Parts: sequence; C-alpha cells; structure tokens
Amino acid sequence: MNRRRVLLLIHEDCVPPERPTGGGARVPAWQTEHDVLTMLRQLGHHVRVLAVSQDLRPIREAVAEFQPHVAFVLLEEFDGSTSHVPYIVGYLQLLGVPFTGCGPESLILAADKALQKRILRHFAIPTPDFAVFPRGRRVRRPTGLSFPLIVKSTTAHGSACIAQASLVNDEQRLKQRVEFVHEQLQTDAIAEQYIEGRELYVGLLGNQRVTALPVWELAMRNLPLGAPVIATERLKWDTGYQRRVGLVTHAADGLSRDTTRRIRALCRRAYRALQFAGYGRMDLRLARDDTPYLLECNPNPNLAYGDELADAADAAGIPYARLIERIVGLGIQRAARARQGESLAVA
Repeated sequence: MNRRRVLLLIHEDCVPPERPTGGGARVPAWQTEHDVLTMLRQLGHHVRVLAVSQDLRPIREAVAEFQPHVAFVLLEEFDGSTSHVPYIVGYLQLLGVPFTGCGPESLILAADKALQKRILRHFAIPTPDFAVFPRGRRVRRPTGLSFPLIVKSTTAHGSACIAQASLVNDEQRLKQRVEFVHEQLQTDAIAEQYIEGRELYVGLLGNQRVTALPVWELAMRNLPLGAPVIATERLKWDTGYQRRVGLVTHAADGLSRDTTRRIRALCRRAYRALQFAGYGRMDLRLARDDTPYLLECNPNPNLAYGDELADAADAAGIPYARLIERIVGLGIQRAARARQGESLAVA
C-alpha cells in the first residue's frame, strides 16, 4: 500500500478533538472528520489537517509547503455558503492537486436541487413533481402540482430546516413553510410531491466504472402506524430523538430482484448524468407500487464510520479501511487520467 501525503480539508468548526468523548445529546459536527482522519492515519498516510472558513491563502500555503499527493475534501461550505465549495475544488484543480470526490462541474449541478431535478428528467430518470418558490415573490402553487408536498431549501443540505411541519397539505401551510425557509435559510424554497413509501439510499463508487452498493433503508420503528417517514434535521442530529423514534438503517429487505436491479441501474444513470466521480449517494423513495423516485443526488454524503454509505460498503465486502483507501485512490486516478488526456490533446 502506498503511503501518501494527504491534505485533509475541513471547515474550522469541524476540527475533531484530540480525545473525543461520546454520548452527547447531538451527533458531533466533527464525527465524519474524526473517523476519516483516524482511518487515514491507521492506513499509514501522512495527514495534515487544514481547517478553513473564508480565506484561500491557507490552502495555497499548505499545498506549497506540504506538497500533498491528494486533498481529501470534507468541506460542505466555505465563507458561509454551500455554493462556494465547487470553487474550492476548482482552486485545487488550478493548483494541480488531486482531490477526492466530485469535480467542480458536478458539485455545481448537484448544489441546486431544482437544476438537479431538471437534468434528471432530461435523462428520463423519475423524480417527484416540484415547483420552485423564489424569495421576494408571491407563493403560487402550479395547478398541476398536487398535495401533499414537502418543502425544503433549494440549496441548503444536511436536512436543514426539514421537519414534520415541512409536509404540507393545503395552501396556507404551503405559504407558511415556504416563507419559513426564505426567512430562516435566506434561500429559495422548493416544494416537491411527497411520495408515500420507503426511504432508500444507494451509495456509489467509481469514476468511469461505477459500482452501486447494496440498497440501504432508513426506518423508524417506534413511529405511530401511518406516520410519515421523513429524514428531518432533528432525526439527523438529535441522538435522543433518534432513540425515541427507533431510528435504524439497514439493508433494504423484501425487494424483488427486478426492483433492486432497477433502483441500482437508475442510480448509476443519475451518477453519470451529473458527472459524479469518486463517490456519492442517491436518496430515493420507493412508492407503494414499487416505482422508485430519485429525490436527491448527494456528492458529499456522510463518510462517518457506521453511517449508511460505510455500512452499505461493508455489506458489499468493502470494510471502512478499504472504503477510505479506495476514495483516495479514485481521486488520484482521476487526476492522472485528466493529465494523460491533456497530454494527448497537446500531442
């Protein structure tokens, strides 16, 4: 195994402590950073942690001094905006540094949920009907968009401001929730058709050749019968709430071979349509009639040990150490292929 210099690029609010303690009321904001850093060191890599927030100079200085073989990018925002992350990756590209995960083009495509859905529809990939509600405009529901709807931000991620109240069934609640997103997140809002059914995830690995991991499912075993299964912000971060609702994620059982095949093929098509590379995760709903609908394509899925992507990889025979090593290798491989393509173009 090659020992490499790895620049771990994280937000300054997500620096893991030297001696973390568990059991808190919330999932630590630094959990993924801690798990990836720990594994990279266990694999024998020389890792430098670079915490950034709004200044590019530390990145340039670290690259010049450390001369990394690859940057492991775990940034989800820069200068207070998720929309700026593609430009950080583009900056690494300009500096000639290989990096993990998606390139700037695919990050831009995936950042806007409405744009993402329009691209998916162009490729005949089923996704729920939706409408965008820009800030500063009157909330008007298109006549073809029927209730129930789920309201979220067009650009914020991490389930920001998604709650049970995000599921709306009439005009008044739609207006209230759209205005709530506008005020709380200062972004446009999107309302999409709520698909009654199972919440599924599919992790993917690869550049040119894409591997779809086993279909994973999110379930809440303690919910009242008929209650909607929604991956809310509280569910994502509040450990006490997770226990109360009986949150579990596991390999999706009871799926027919044909349904499984269709889901994984659909996810690979979406991965390629949005020009993903390295790794990603697709979030879906499986309707009562076994029709899969792609909700979101996530180019920055959680890489924490024991989270959906890591568990699905483990089920596919890729333990956490191999997963992290493979992500590093895919980033280096893509940069080498790009350099080779540039050389051929010049020749």
